[in-house]
Amino acid sequence: MCLLWIMQSETHQSSFTAYKMEQARISRRRLYPVTVFYSLYSAAVVILVCRSRHAMVGIPFYLLGIAAWTLVEYLFHRYVLHGRFPPGEGFVRRFLHERLDPLHWEHHKHPLNGAHISGQLSDFLPLFALAAPLSFAFPVYTMPILLVGSIQGYLAEQWLHHSVHFCSFKNGYFRAMKRYHLYHHSPRGMERGFGLSNWFWDIVFKTQFPPAVEDALFRRKNASQANDGREHHVVSL
Repeated sequence: MCLLWIMQSETHQSSFTAYKMEQARISRRRLYPVTVFYSLYSAAVVILVCRSRHAMVGIPFYLLGIAAWTLVEYLFHRYVLHGRFPPGEGFVRRFLHERLDPLHWEHHKHPLNGAHISGQLSDFLPLFALAAPLSFAFPVYTMPILLVGSIQGYLAEQWLHHSVHFCSFKNGYFRAMKRYHLYHHSPRGMERGFGLSNWFWDIVFKTQFPPAVEDALFRRKNASQANDGREHHVVSL
């Protein structure tokens, strides 16, 4: 009886591993076109900046673009992906309900479904098609490179989100971010912890997790004292 239980457990684990690997492949295949397209554009703009006489001026704009994306990431996740858009009359209300309502909730229902973890090229392409030409109304070492910084922040966030669900790296920041995000997927954490690449804006807007939870997530020394046992499972994430 015990041997049968072990064999069934091993079969289940093998099936789950195969499923997880397949979903990771699906997620990566969605990310490849996004990464290639936006990276080629970014490289072209960087070359133009380097050939200008103000290449060094472009560095703070590039860094500002990355910082700006972290705020966009937080606000989009909190108010759009976690927003509720009830059905109603008119094109706008139908669009919001049909396109935005299922955009993220399926990911919470099925967190390992590769079709709902990564974005795809069409997601922001219309916005990019508008923003990219407009940015060149300014010197290439200002708004165009700032947009590139935001684009690179977006790509980094997408790959980090993919890795949080499918990879196990030893890097301390990655492991903390993984525990942070996976707790967001729990019933108790769904309405907080909206940062995907960092928790800075959660602190600013006061949507971080309770102190006892964060002590456990970040493996602080007083975690064993602050944790009353109800959040104990987050330590093993």
